[in-house]
Parts: sequence; C-alpha cells; structure tokens
Amino acid sequence: MVNIETGSVTYNTKGFCDIIDITEDVQTFIRKHNFVEGQVLVFANGATAGITTVEYEPGLVKDLQAFFDRIIPQSDDYYHHETWNDGNGFSHVRASLLKPSVTFPFNDSRLLLGTWQQIILIDFDNKERQREIVLQCIGEK
Repeated sequence: MVNIETGSVTYNTKGFCDIIDITEDVQTFIRKHNFVEGQVLVFANGATAGITTVEYEPGLVKDLQAFFDRIIPQSDDYYHHETWNDGNGFSHVRASLLKPSVTFPFNDSRLLLGTWQQIILIDFDNKERQREIVLQCIGEK
C-alpha cells in the first residue's frame, strides 16, 4: 500500500546566500513517519530560496556563495526592483537556477545519497527570514 505524509520544517536564515544542511531533518521525517521505501519531496516555500545537493564543507560552501556572486551579482540593476522596490531581484534570479524542490529516493528508511552528498537549502533573499521547507513522503511503511 502506498502512503503519503506531508509536513514541514522551519529554519531561521540570514539571507545573502545562506546555506544550510537540512539532510538530517529530511532523514528524521522519513523515519518519524515509519517509511521504509519511496521518495521524499523537499520543497522550499518561497521565490527567493532553492534546494540542491553538495558536499557540505566550509570550502565548498564559500565556493558556491562566490559562484552566485560572480554570475548573478547583487549589485546589478534588476527590472524586478522597478516593480517592488525591495532590492532583491538578484535573489529571485539566483533561486530560479536551483528550483524550489528536489525529490530524493530512500530505501530501508535511509536516504539514498552519495557518501559526500548532503541536501541543502540556500536562502538568496536580502534579509533574514523564517523559511518553511515542506517535506512530503510517498511510499511504503
């Protein structure tokens, strides 16, 4: 029988390409709801954040932050600023590269990630925020 459970986890973020390892919270959600095999959707609720995977270590975190600063500089002028005057056009463009969600497989109640692969949330906005990450498991218990 296929089961579905939906919940969320909230994070206080700093903005400006704040990168948070959320792997353990995703893993905990799978086990908390007694799933054995299936998929978990990880969804960043908002237009200025994204989900992806990396090897979460200090050097790579800095490399990723520098990458986004190089390809989508905060200091550029964005048409979005004309609409809302909130100065976060760069945040929206950066988030559009990552997308708001990724689906991950699991088996034996364990995420099937690589040895050096962690699930991360990146908050691109230009201010501190509370970010809700929606988790939805589908699979067998």
